[in-house]
This record gives sequence, structure tokens and C-alpha cells, in this order.
Amino acid sequence: MRHALNVLADELRRLKTAGVKHVAVSDEAIATLRRVIAGKKAKGEERCEKPEPLKPALMVSAPAVPLPHLPSPISHLLPTAPAVSLPPGDKATRWAALLDLVTNDATCRANVRPGKKIVLGVGSVDAKIMFVGEAPGAEEEIQGEPFVGPAGQLLTKMIQAMGLKRADVYIGNIMNWRPHMPTVDGREQAGNRPPTEAEMRYCLPYLRAQIEVVNPDLLVALGKTAAEGLIGFRTFKSLGEIRGQWRDFGGKSLMVTYHPSYLLRPPVDNRKKRIVWEDLLKVMERAALPISEKQRGFFLDK
Repeated sequence: MRHALNVLADELRRLKTAGVKHVAVSDEAIATLRRVIAGKKAKGEERCEKPEPLKPALMVSAPAVPLPHLPSPISHLLPTAPAVSLPPGDKATRWAALLDLVTNDATCRANVRPGKKIVLGVGSVDAKIMFVGEAPGAEEEIQGEPFVGPAGQLLTKMIQAMGLKRADVYIGNIMNWRPHMPTVDGREQAGNRPPTEAEMRYCLPYLRAQIEVVNPDLLVALGKTAAEGLIGFRTFKSLGEIRGQWRDFGGKSLMVTYHPSYLLRPPVDNRKKRIVWEDLLKVMERAALPISEKQRGFFLDK
């Protein structure tokens, strides 16, 4: 029980850090926690005349739902990050070898829920521009491809607005699996959470190997998690500090911008779209892509 409570507390802390303010907790779960606390007090582990109200890390609501299962502890006990060594050959051969390494990685496989898929990047191995996101979501772990959900559909439109096709670029993620969250028995995971630093550090060698194979001219970090993975952990407090700035990653130009999901959160307006579009205009300029006056004027309020 102590281990389960520690895992639950760790999950609540991660959700709080990610900005989640409410989680659903059943009456049964609250009653179970109260019994545990009352039992400890009865054994003399804590002394007080009356049980104190629970003070969880997050505000909670209590709809009548079953007690959720805790996430697998595997992701909390990750081994040392793999040393990725690819065989010589052309890009297609080396990428296929990398795919085989990832899909047969015991840790990656252990962290993928039954019936779901490990996710590696997709696109042209000759791409000049590579987009890097955070982690697979619900749609991505089903299809085994990054950015296929609502945020991915928006990213495709952003790429098209740049005068490119999705097949012209390469799209990858920091993570190769969807980070676990508690699930209700018999139901799919609802929602996503940012990966932990340990999870990211484990998967980063596979991302670096993709960058090595594709060898793009430019990298675009989509969101805070991708920026942390490429620039460094705890090197900035908020994405706003570094958004729109050119950075260096292994001698390659790296642009940092918001994740497409940022544009899907209310309020949905041209101001937010323009912020991201200005970052992409900088990418287009550095990539020597043609930019029309119409493109320069996208999302400017009339």
C-alpha cells in the first residue's frame, strides 16, 4: 500500500506541474485513503484525536466512478539510457535499423500498453527541416506515428502554409511511448501528461539517432518538453523566455516555438496563431524557402 500511495502522490505532483487543477476521485477512493490513515493512527504511527481532512496536491472532485488503477511502476524504474549504434549504409538502411532497435527495446515495449504501438518519427529521411514534439497521444499510440491527432492535423496545415507537404519534412518526438496515467478498469487512458525527465533521458538517444540519420539543416522544437530535451533540462523557466530564438543543437540551427496544441486551447485567435507563424517565417527564411506577401500577412488582424 505504501508503494501504491507513493506512486499516486508522484503522479499528482506531475499533473500539478503540468497545470492540471482538478482530477476525478471516487467516493470509494477517498474512503480507502481515510481508512489507511485511520489505521496508521490506530497503530500509533500518528497521534491526534480526530482525523485531519485530506490535503491532496490537487483540488479534487468526486464523481461516482471506480477507483482507478495506478500506472505501471516500470517508467519510474528506468534503466540507463541505451547506447545507440547504427550500421553503415544509406539513410533508408540506417533508419530501418533504428526502427528495429526501438521496436525491440525491452523498456519501450514494457511501457507500451497492450494493443498499442511504439512510435518512431516519420517523413523524408532527406528532409531539410525536422520538427520535434513531445510524446505520443491516444491516436499516435494506435497508429504508431507521431502527430496524427488534432495537434498533428494542425501541424500538417502549418507545414502546408509554409509551402511544403508533410512528406517533405521529418517529424519526430522526444518519447517513443505514451506516458502512463491512471486508468479506470476496462477503459482507455484519458488525457496525457508530460514525460518525466527520466523518461525523456531514456528516449533521447533514439531521437538523436534520428537526427543523425536524417541530418536536417534546421530543427524546430515544438513546445517546452521538446525544447528541454534539445536545449537542456532546467535551462529556462517558461517557453516564452526562449520562443522565437535561434539556438544550436550539434551545429544545427534550432528554432523554439509553441506546440500546435497551444493553438487549440481557448481562446483560439489570430494573435496566438501569428506568434507561432512568425517563428515559422524565420524557419522559412533560414531554409531559403520562397515567402509570398500573402504568407507574410497570415493571421494579421485586419
